Amino acid sequence: MTYPVTRLRRLRKTETIRNLVRENRLSGDDLVMPLFVRSGSNVKKAISSMPGNYQLSVDLLVEKCSELEKMGVQAVLLFGIPEEKDETGEIACQEDGIVQQAIRALKKEIPNLYLIADVCNCEYTTHGHCGTIIDGDVDNDVTLNTLSKQSLSLARAGVDMVAPSDMMDGRVKHIRQSLDREGYHGIPIMSYAAKYSSAFYGPFREAAESAPQFGNRATYQMDPANSREAMREIEMDITEGADIVMVKPALSYLDIITRVKQNINVPVAAYNVSGEFSMVKAAAQKGWIDEKRLVSELLTSMKRAGADIIISYHTQEIIKDL
Repeated sequence: MTYPVTRLRRLRKTETIRNLVRENRLSGDDLVMPLFVRSGSNVKKAISSMPGNYQLSVDLLVEKCSELEKMGVQAVLLFGIPEEKDETGEIACQEDGIVQQAIRALKKEIPNLYLIADVCNCEYTTHGHCGTIIDGDVDNDVTLNTLSKQSLSLARAGVDMVAPSDMMDGRVKHIRQSLDREGYHGIPIMSYAAKYSSAFYGPFREAAESAPQFGNRATYQMDPANSREAMREIEMDITEGADIVMVKPALSYLDIITRVKQNINVPVAAYNVSGEFSMVKAAAQKGWIDEKRLVSELLTSMKRAGADIIISYHTQEIIKDL
């Protein structure tokens, strides 16, 4: 039937009826807060392009995570800024690496907080690329060994989940095999499966001090124009053992999230990345938008598209209202 018998506005008349028929609900259970840890003590270094976010030393990271847990945040994603860098990222594999230190401290003080560690080399290499450079480009197979070693060191430190973000072919298989050989069968892998070569990562590169010193990452991150290729990447990672697959960034790739959700039977994560966060903050500072409403709308769009998990720098603000 159509108008006038059917009047869709009947179900929008009051807040109560709108709540009753709401199709998608954003929950604190959906959210993961990314955090940056660096060496030192009592260090809180502001990230200028990401207002409200900081590089924190381990002691202040523990304080921050304790505060977040009390707010209802259940999971965090950790990125490390080492005191020194090298050519291969081997420094990320050390048992006393900065993220490994953070994991041990957090597990001691906040044992119920779920810890996810990013696995990549870009923060740890002098050149800012995600692996070992040979003949002017990242060598895929050499880099797999570093990623596997890094994952093992994180597992030994007590991490709950590893999240490889490098986009090397075969990394999920190598990491899974390495973890299983050492008895870490219970640690899941959340693969950055469809990670696009995006301009939205700019503020993160300040936060993680990981800007590439030459060229770009287009030889390993995905072309923003491609969607069928994303499905191939995701299917490959699942075949290799990924427990969760991620689409990154989120806002310009909601169609990819939906396509994955409709065709793949594993949990889907969306990364609401730094540039998306910073655009909102910049517009809010200008008074051009209602920040609270806009953030809720943006994160709900990711949920509506099909994301089961949303990684967002807005987590600490929006969770208060959920």
